[in-house]
Amino acid sequence: MRRISVFGSTGSIGQSTLDLIGRAADNYHVVALTGGQNIALLAQQAKQHRAEIAVTADPERLGALREALAGSGIKAAAGQGALVEAATRPADWVMSAIVGAAGLAPGLKALEQGATLALANKESMVAAGALMLRMAKDHNARILPVDSEHSAVFQALIGEDIAAVERVIITASGGAFRDWPIERLAHATPEQAATHPNWDMGQRITIDSASMFNKALELIETREFFGLSPEKIETVVHPESLVHALVGFNDGALMAHVGPPDMRHAIGFALNWPERQELPVARLDLASIGTLSFRKACEDRYPALRLAREVMQAGGLSGAVFNAAKEQALDGFIAGEIGFTDMPGVVEDVLTQISGRPGHIHAEFTLDNVSRLDHLARQTAREVIGRLGNGRK
Repeated sequence: MRRISVFGSTGSIGQSTLDLIGRAADNYHVVALTGGQNIALLAQQAKQHRAEIAVTADPERLGALREALAGSGIKAAAGQGALVEAATRPADWVMSAIVGAAGLAPGLKALEQGATLALANKESMVAAGALMLRMAKDHNARILPVDSEHSAVFQALIGEDIAAVERVIITASGGAFRDWPIERLAHATPEQAATHPNWDMGQRITIDSASMFNKALELIETREFFGLSPEKIETVVHPESLVHALVGFNDGALMAHVGPPDMRHAIGFALNWPERQELPVARLDLASIGTLSFRKACEDRYPALRLAREVMQAGGLSGAVFNAAKEQALDGFIAGEIGFTDMPGVVEDVLTQISGRPGHIHAEFTLDNVSRLDHLARQTAREVIGRLGNGRK
């Protein structure tokens, strides 16, 4: 029986993971489940899957979680320290689906235990890819990609020589505003940005999809995960979201991964790897689909993509700065402090400021340095947002 932990179990990825685990419950022992503010769902999941421990990231909700789990025998805990402690519990396979930089420390701790880490938390690779890969190597652990795009690349590369890869093309849906006139974007609201035409995702990821910051993170993650040079990594807008990625080889061949927009495919592949098992996802009817379309991902429309290329070229700890500034800019947009099109400017301003300070971007790759730059970038972003917000009044 495989021991499983799911970090971020109440989000869309976590729920899809537990859906698959629940369909073969006799094969798994659930060790730890973690969530944020949805205590009712976290407690329900923990009792349904008979988890050893349930952890909420919010310390103020510990009492509510204990009350919801009363009499179940399931331990309740709260806070960042409890998340990290839960990751030390012996598990064979760990889903990392906490959104944002908060997922980094638990993911590193799971790798330190030698677990297979199914990585849906792209921010970990963006902020600390070198650290994640080193931890996996040092502890004989493995990282399997769960983002649909990176899972697609991973699958296309099975049995292939990475040296023969000429390019990797990551597809993007274009998000909620892909058909909007560019001049209208400045007036977009968080509610409008949080509605995705193809995927069922949380608010933050869906808004990141509309701004293409989600794709920008994925470009950086592609470089970190597969060790490709930036000029070999491309993106195109693919409105149907059926082709998740393509890998181009030196003989001119393109291998495409095609499947429905259902995250259970990528999750199930990582859960069952190195084998394939039947999954409850739709089978595509190509004749009914008829046409697959692709558009250029214009960096004038999506400046986040240009910033991602600059981060890949800069290297070092610039990914940690980029991610933290992006998260803070998103907070500012959701709170109504800045507009939709202000977000890239905030990130660029933060990158420029911190890159100009000696000893920051090219400091040693340690968790302490990543955390230090994360804090500095957030503080700097808040200052930039404050100035922009005052200018809007």
